[in-house]
Amino acid sequence: MARRTADFAGSWYPAKASECEKIIEEFSRISVPCPQGALGGIVPHAGWFYSGAIACNVIQCLSKGPSPDTMILFGRHLHPSSSNYLMKEGSWATPFGDLEIDEGLGEKLSSEFAFRIETANRCEPDNTIELQLPFIKYFFPDSNILPIGVPPSPASLKIGERVVELAESLGRKIMLLGSTDLTHYGANYGFNPKGSGKSAVEWVKKENDKRLVDLILHMDPVGVIQESLQSHNACCSGAAAAAMAAAQRLGGSRAERLVYSTSYDVRPDHSFVGYVGVVFLP
Repeated sequence: MARRTADFAGSWYPAKASECEKIIEEFSRISVPCPQGALGGIVPHAGWFYSGAIACNVIQCLSKGPSPDTMILFGRHLHPSSSNYLMKEGSWATPFGDLEIDEGLGEKLSSEFAFRIETANRCEPDNTIELQLPFIKYFFPDSNILPIGVPPSPASLKIGERVVELAESLGRKIMLLGSTDLTHYGANYGFNPKGSGKSAVEWVKKENDKRLVDLILHMDPVGVIQESLQSHNACCSGAAAAAMAAAQRLGGSRAERLVYSTSYDVRPDHSFVGYVGVVFLP
């Protein structure tokens, strides 16, 4: 079976299982609230040094419930007019071993929507999904995955809803992850409407990121897309919105924020990025 390589192993996170396990154990000791019955969540995708603890704690929280047959992952940095992306067969390498693609679900989904199909040998590096895979393999060693890339477009919500319906028709137990970082602020990103310094950090935290996070917590996927395009406060709002729409179709009615932080909190700099970890609940 064709195997997709781990492009960011050894740079954005460790390449060796023993090193990954050590860091995951450190992340897992961080105390965050973990409500029961979570259906999925929102995770960031920077290097583990910056946001790994947030992503790890969301996925660890999901592991408190029954393991899914398939973890459906929505990600990719895309524009409103971008194509949809799907990897529908093969496997994806992690330091803990390969994660198998849910080929049956992937085939059904690709028969109903237009996708650019990625394969193990014909794909682009994608940190938005790959950075989650070691956590998934560690906490859900027997689960499959279905990686989906969707743009910030209302049509992406239909993909989120439909993949849940198709999974149900196949008898799959699923969980959902949407991958997005928040405001990319500073000269490195060409976005600094509030200048620099601590006042800019406070604006990002208390205003720009907060508006986007509040829409996630209110389970408003359309609002998330609109807000991100207007305020530049999410890099993968299509992925977040599709995950939210999927969670609603799965029976989700509310969301809870586990943790919010920025790269500035880890390493202060004139350019920085916001991160949030959220879980969806019935």
